[in-house]
Amino acid sequence: MVRRSRAREVALQLLFQHDFNAHVDRRAIEGFVRQRVPEPALRTFCLALYDGTLAHLEEIDRAVGEAAENWRLARMAAVDRNVLRLGTYELRFMPETPPEVVINEAIELARRFSTADSPAFVNGILDRLYRGRAPSP
Repeated sequence: MVRRSRAREVALQLLFQHDFNAHVDRRAIEGFVRQRVPEPALRTFCLALYDGTLAHLEEIDRAVGEAAENWRLARMAAVDRNVLRLGTYELRFMPETPPEVVINEAIELARRFSTADSPAFVNGILDRLYRGRAPSP
């Protein structure tokens, strides 16, 4: 597995967990990352994804909700919702990562951790956000 892919995977796991328990101690979060991501630079990247997504969560959720026509965030599978949050954060706030890479990585996360329909669902929404067919946060 590509190392940045692993950092994204761990960030997704943290976001998924945050959906169900937003009050986890920061030391536990950092310990979780340390156990799963060996390189310090990748740990920094992972935590930047997690922290950045949470810092912009309201804006991200609004953009995803508008791009996901006829879908409310609360109705989405938790994995899909958090893959979309992570991908939207990276598309919007980490311009150093090429958009095609962000979308492909999100599709792979959906393929690995969600349903058979999830990769196409994630691709459609992130493509809409990338191409500007949904409002920016």
